[in-house]
Amino acid sequence: MKKLSRSVSMSVAICLLFVLAACGTNKEAPSASSPSAGGAESAEAAKLRIVWWGSQARHDATKQVLDLYSKNHPGITFEPDFSGFDSYWDKLATQSAARNAPDIIQMDAQYFNEYAGRNQLADLSEGVNVSDVDPNLLSAGKYQDKLFAIPIGSNPFGIVYNKTAIEKMGISGPGDNWTWDELFQLARDIQPKLEKGKYALRDFTVDGEVYEMFQLSKGKGPLSTPDGKLNFDEQTWLEWCALFAQLREEGVVPPAEISVSEKKYDPQLDLLLNGTVLIKQSYASDYPAWDSVQPGVFGLVKAPRSEQAGGYIKPAMYWAISAESEHIEQAKKFIDFFINDKEAADILGVTRGIPVSSQIMDYLQPKLDDAAKAQQGLIDATKTDANPFAVGPKGFGNFIVDFNKVGAEVVFDRITPEQAYQDIVKHWDADIK
Repeated sequence: MKKLSRSVSMSVAICLLFVLAACGTNKEAPSASSPSAGGAESAEAAKLRIVWWGSQARHDATKQVLDLYSKNHPGITFEPDFSGFDSYWDKLATQSAARNAPDIIQMDAQYFNEYAGRNQLADLSEGVNVSDVDPNLLSAGKYQDKLFAIPIGSNPFGIVYNKTAIEKMGISGPGDNWTWDELFQLARDIQPKLEKGKYALRDFTVDGEVYEMFQLSKGKGPLSTPDGKLNFDEQTWLEWCALFAQLREEGVVPPAEISVSEKKYDPQLDLLLNGTVLIKQSYASDYPAWDSVQPGVFGLVKAPRSEQAGGYIKPAMYWAISAESEHIEQAKKFIDFFINDKEAADILGVTRGIPVSSQIMDYLQPKLDDAAKAQQGLIDATKTDANPFAVGPKGFGNFIVDFNKVGAEVVFDRITPEQAYQDIVKHWDADIK
């Protein structure tokens, strides 16, 4: 009798296993009408707040990709917010301090260590496919050996110039192996041919990033050392200030009130777009902004050199996720899509610099327009002798803002270059935490 009971029990158990297995199979298999059919993925419903800065071309492309993602991932919607570069960081700082940061944050290398160092960014070491991203580029998104930001564009720093206007003057434009002396001579050759109120060159005294290119070209290294110390060479800075003081005296660069009034990307206030200057600095990722306003007008060349090259290649920007986000996994899936999906790549093009995925870049190569080819050309020219890119320590973004303010004081002749050097050192001590 006991044997019979045991056999019956075993038979019932086996039947139950088959029933459960069948139920599990039915549950996993999507029907033709389910959200998973036809290539769309089902996902937990979430509204993702996402922020970025940039030009109108970048805004428009990003919004199209957000719409595409929502279409392919039912339940995922976005609350986008975008602005200019300067106002972006003030707003993000306020939101972060209130623990109300957006889910997905466009991040810049100047501010990356600051946010990562305050534990305000989520760990992205897993959950995003970065197998096709250059490890050197990817390392710029690491803090204390953990990945907290995903590069979304490859971005050398160079010079943009009004090619059409300069060629009409019968003057040869710059080449990719030019020197700072050649840049200043080109500006002096251009200036006599310009009408009153127009200037050949932007005054770079008010731009710490351009000064850093000059210091690099002199063999003095970047503004910060790998261990987070200030590396600001006094004699190189004084030489820089003297060069632009002479150019201001000659009228080759604008007066102080014009130099400090510039608002990047604004067609009325950007000194290149409004025609006030013919030559200024540009990252590769900025180039579509210039070209979209005046197609085919501008040229893009690598940073000038002195004893050595002055250029470097950095991440154009990153995507990061707030550590306070309630939707970290959904945000990771979006970033993965953003850098690896071909349909998204067709929309984005090079609005954030050359894509970081080698497979996506190979896919886009035959489709590149002239603006994209200019960016690729700057990368190719720069990488032959590029300086290593230095991610500044926590507070470096604030330091560059203060550096530029001190430069403006020099331009207005309110302080001497020597006093400016001392002030910049003090700002480093105050800003770098």
